[in-house]
Amino acid sequence: MPESQELPKYRSHKEVHALKIAHIEHLPNPDKSGQSAAASYGAIITPEEDGYAPFEVSPEYMMKHRPQVGGYYVVYPDGYKSWSPAEAFESGYTRI
Repeated sequence: MPESQELPKYRSHKEVHALKIAHIEHLPNPDKSGQSAAASYGAIITPEEDGYAPFEVSPEYMMKHRPQVGGYYVVYPDGYKSWSPAEAFESGYTRI
C-alpha cells in the first residue's frame, strides 16, 4: 500500500445495547485446592447507569475483551458481547 494514500473512511450505522462500566469485581477461584490455574474465573460488572443491576460475565469474556472500568459493555444485535474503550464508543455512538 502506498504510504501517501489515506485509507478509506467508514461511518458506523449500527445500533447496539451498551452500559458504561463503573466497577469490575473479579470472581475468586472456585477450586479451593488451589490446583486450578485459569487466568480468569469471570467477573461481576456493575453498570454506571442507575436502574441496572450488576451482572456476571464469563471467564472467556474477560480473557478475550479485558474490559476496564470507564469503558462500555456492548451487546450487538446478533447477541455478540464485546467491550469498547469510552473514547472510541462515545465518539461513534449517540444514545437513542
